[in-house]
Amino acid sequence: MKFAQPRPAILAIAVVLAGCATVDEAVTHSDETAARAASDAAFAAAPDMPGTGPYPAIRDVRPDLPDHIVYRPQDLGAVDDGKLGVVLWGNGGCSADATSARFHLLEIASHGYIAIAPGKAYSGPGALTAPPREPHSDGSFPPVQTLPADLLAGLDWILAENDRAESPFHGLIDPEMVAVAGHSCGGLQAIRLAADPRIATAIVHNSGVLDPDAFNPITGFSVAKEELRNFHEPVLYILGGESDIAFANGMDDFQRINNVPVAVANLDVGHGGTFRQPNGGAVAPVAVQWLEWQLRGDEAASRWFIGENCGLCDNAEWTYETKGF
Repeated sequence: MKFAQPRPAILAIAVVLAGCATVDEAVTHSDETAARAASDAAFAAAPDMPGTGPYPAIRDVRPDLPDHIVYRPQDLGAVDDGKLGVVLWGNGGCSADATSARFHLLEIASHGYIAIAPGKAYSGPGALTAPPREPHSDGSFPPVQTLPADLLAGLDWILAENDRAESPFHGLIDPEMVAVAGHSCGGLQAIRLAADPRIATAIVHNSGVLDPDAFNPITGFSVAKEELRNFHEPVLYILGGESDIAFANGMDDFQRINNVPVAVANLDVGHGGTFRQPNGGAVAPVAVQWLEWQLRGDEAASRWFIGENCGLCDNAEWTYETKGF
């Protein structure tokens, strides 16, 4: 069945961009806190995974890009010239935790992409101590730690490396294969940056532009519904179903976007998505196939999204809609 057009969210908006998973309302606050602590501990202890693609991936902190983490194929020598795409990533909560979606980004990188997230390793093995971020008394968040300009800095860097003769990335990047994606508040960053003419597609995870009449908890960054008109290439929304606090906003975006092809895929996992699951869980293959279709023109990948018997159309775990294809 298809979801009906929702009204934009007005209540409970203060947690839309926290970048953390929702829990059953019947669970007590103490149980929720304990479950979150257990999840954090498991995620912190879990080693990085090389992904399932043809290029086992690693995360890399470059001395000339110290405030970002680069996720890339480990053996760059195995990659032919001009074969690597680029994915700019916006962290959940617009935080500076560049490892918050490390399993997801390693999976993407293993399929022949350079994924770049702003910030440092504040989660996972060897994590640094993250700076405190306490919400304000009015329910608003402290100022965001990353901005769209930080994502663009990663793009400028990798394109310069592609041109620099001494760089290990020299000649490996196709500058026409650039995507922007992000989770929650990072999804809003992706919406903002999708207007950049260098961006060929966007993926918005568990996010959507906030209702302009609702309380906006974000301090230091905002996106208006009018900016949806700035999309110039196809866009995919991946939401967590009706239990995702961003569901109504994301579905409202989908209804409003009419100038480019747009798709929305819902998996009933809530706001946190599947980023902490091995190799990025069920969401990561959908993101990878979208990139393969939109950036590489892969016909087999396109069949995940279009056609009478498309993969997402026939998958009982997903609810899927498109416009403009």
